[in-house]
Amino acid sequence: MTLATAIDPGPLGSLKIAPSLLAADFGALAEAVAAVAPGSDWLHVDVMDGHFVPNITLGPPVVASLRRHTDLYLDCHLMITDPGEYLEPFARAGAQGVTVHAELGDLEHVIAETRALGMRIGLAANPDTPFEALDRYLDAVDLVLCMTVFPGFGGQAFMPEVLPKIAAVRQAIDERALSCELEVDGGIDATTAPLVVGAGATILVAGSAIFGADDPLAAIAALRGAAGAH
Repeated sequence: MTLATAIDPGPLGSLKIAPSLLAADFGALAEAVAAVAPGSDWLHVDVMDGHFVPNITLGPPVVASLRRHTDLYLDCHLMITDPGEYLEPFARAGAQGVTVHAELGDLEHVIAETRALGMRIGLAANPDTPFEALDRYLDAVDLVLCMTVFPGFGGQAFMPEVLPKIAAVRQAIDERALSCELEVDGGIDATTAPLVVGAGATILVAGSAIFGADDPLAAIAALRGAAGAH
């Protein structure tokens, strides 16, 4: 049943930068990807349905188009009410990983189906969702995504009150020796990157800080440098 294209996500625990295409020019996505690819580890694809979050972005057809233009790992964040309905289309489109939201409740079936399709599975939590909602699934997922803004729109301000939750996830991962990445998304720039890496994050999703810069590659380098200097 495996459908997803096998692309190495990179070493577990290494610092990874994942530019968020939500902040790119949707009219020139291939060019935007080409501009950041040399400095990027992953590409973060925000999928919104206008129901789970108050915005609509893109879906499997756009992911399929992106796949034809890049060999980077496609990290698809599914901010949608019924992710199970779209797992196979995203796998066929070329996504290597999908992340679903803990707020949806019972996710055992979604996790199992994602793996059967050959994709990695992540679990996301909004800023006000407690650590306990993540803790029950830590042994079953490849990635935890802590949102430091409420999802739906780019360019929001970083919420430092999420830092203790990031640290709690890191502690749990380390204590259980889990093969699980810790990703953070929302208001990430050269100022906030050291804070989240210091709390234990290994993957940084940044949109406006990269695509809003005059030189996106220089912005990625600055972000990587700031994160490494935490």
